[in-house]
Amino acid sequence: MKNPLYQAFVDAGQEAGYFHTPDYNGRQQEGFGPMHMTVKHGRRWSTANAYLRPAMNRPNLTVVTHALVHKVLLEDKQAVGVRYERQGQVQVQEVRAGKEVILSAGSIGSPHLLQLSGIGARAPLEAASIPLQHELPGVGENLQDHLEFYFQFRCKQPISLNGQLGLWSKFKIGSRWLLKKDGLGATNHFESCGFIRSKAGVEWPDLQYHFLPAAMRYDGKEAFSGHDFQLHIGHNKPKSRGTVKVASADPSVAPKIRFNYLEHEDDREGFRACTREIINQPAVDPYRAEEIQPGEQIKTDDEIDAFVRQAVESAYHPTCTCPMGTDERAVVGPDTRVHGIQGLRVVDSSIFPTIPNGNLNSPTIMVAERAADLILGKTPLAPSVAEVGMDEQWQQRQRAKSPLRNLS
Repeated sequence: MKNPLYQAFVDAGQEAGYFHTPDYNGRQQEGFGPMHMTVKHGRRWSTANAYLRPAMNRPNLTVVTHALVHKVLLEDKQAVGVRYERQGQVQVQEVRAGKEVILSAGSIGSPHLLQLSGIGARAPLEAASIPLQHELPGVGENLQDHLEFYFQFRCKQPISLNGQLGLWSKFKIGSRWLLKKDGLGATNHFESCGFIRSKAGVEWPDLQYHFLPAAMRYDGKEAFSGHDFQLHIGHNKPKSRGTVKVASADPSVAPKIRFNYLEHEDDREGFRACTREIINQPAVDPYRAEEIQPGEQIKTDDEIDAFVRQAVESAYHPTCTCPMGTDERAVVGPDTRVHGIQGLRVVDSSIFPTIPNGNLNSPTIMVAERAADLILGKTPLAPSVAEVGMDEQWQQRQRAKSPLRNLS
């Protein structure tokens, strides 16, 4: 956190009356502090780097790339393999499973593959001319995602990342990363964050902030001239539910995806709680100039709702389309096995019953670690008894203390 804007944001959160939390993945999530990144030796430490590449030389592992899976092969409610094509080959190939088939295609791909295999609700399969092999109405239902927008401000001092976008700066950043694997090339630039509750009576933080010392879109194409910064904010526990439905028996045809964002009134109310209050605290006074987005004129609920609908973006956290459970809408059981089908599991973020209260990378890895133990038949670890920190007065108050400045 070398850029002073990161610390100013954390200080502003505390000035607004919220906790300081040095580790939101530790004892207490609620509060403001440094943001974690999955980075090792200056490189994004993806699951491919951390898990797959170290195992590539194993004799029992074969990785097939540039492949499109058509379906899971079923024989009398038993998964026996998969059918796939590679690099657009006319003739499809089949591979038989020795023990089990495990789908890890994500919250869009996994329900789509189940439906292509004839597993799902009757109506969408019939509409796509796919023979029903096993009726499981929850497949592709319950789709959830995190949405966010960002406040953008001009910066009084020439210290934002917008000043590092020139060719010479990029050359220096790249050279430093190649030689030392550190500097601006070794970070995702979201280095401070906050988790707060939107109102009294909400037990766990349902709003997530993360701070960027620059002003631009996710695609990086709309940086402003001069120096700016932005504050991302999103509602972590949406109640709106969407769907993923197969559109055709042809596996190359994308499914029909309807996120149904902001359908529930509580989701719209959650975004109305995303105020400018934190960024208007004294800690940011030396840096904060005029507001770029949404604009100081956006104040009423109707104006906020209209702005959010126009400006909100996905955080790319689709989940919950093959939810785990034992009820009639569940797709997999507690052991990750698909209900009613032998030898078939789903292991990815689609099996969350509800979306996690934060970013999905770590929870998805944790689910995979747990599933690996289940598949291998290992004895589970004992449940954790670690203390969980929270505001003891959460039912009566929204934050720990009164803000220095009470601004909307």
